[in-house]
Amino acid sequence: MSAFASPGAYDHAHTVFSPDGRLFQVEYAMELVNRGATIVGIQCPEGVVLGSEENVEPLEEEGSSWKIFRVDSHLGAAIVGLSSDARILIDQARLDAQRNKLTYDEPIDVEVLTGKICDTQHTYTQHGGGRPFGVAMILGGVDKTGAHVLATHPSGTYRPYKATAAGGGKETALAILKEEYKEDLSLQKSIELAVKCLVKALEARQLPLRIKIAVIPAASKKMEMLSEEAFEGYIKAAASKS
Repeated sequence: MSAFASPGAYDHAHTVFSPDGRLFQVEYAMELVNRGATIVGIQCPEGVVLGSEENVEPLEEEGSSWKIFRVDSHLGAAIVGLSSDARILIDQARLDAQRNKLTYDEPIDVEVLTGKICDTQHTYTQHGGGRPFGVAMILGGVDKTGAHVLATHPSGTYRPYKATAAGGGKETALAILKEEYKEDLSLQKSIELAVKCLVKALEARQLPLRIKIAVIPAASKKMEMLSEEAFEGYIKAAASKS
């Protein structure tokens, strides 16, 4: 009898499809992502906005739990899932970005780098002795073709979006984005929309209103983290409309 004949045995290896065509280990990784912090990404003609929940323990130093990372000067990533898995992918992405700069003397395209990250993630669904990366990312940046937002999946797939969300508050954030997103939003309005999505997602889960926002303006193509003071008014405005 096959080792995979017993009920539930198909989740013992991530390289074996179940009879109904599922890879359970990949699905488990995605379930981890769906239970994580909420992240959002919004693109507009003036640039890109990335946002995330930030949960900090009472004695923890601020900044150690950030879920938004600078990959290159023109490109950032918001992560949800296992931070340790994300760190490996972010470090590799930074190396790929620097190699591209040294080889071609220009910043790497956002989609090219996203594809490289997903190539690594996909490799871990095909070979034994490992497990899928338990992380999903929203990558945003501005390259020579404009502003871009792309979201990755633990299986190694990715898709471009105008605006998207992932994590525990995904449904709440997506409902707001579908209703209020417009392609001609200004960068300022995109920040306000990202803050609103995160505030509503946190309120729905009864969590403290603690968030981080990063922007990559199309004019400068330089990623910058906004201070809490910079969007404190947006948080109060969004919370007051509950």
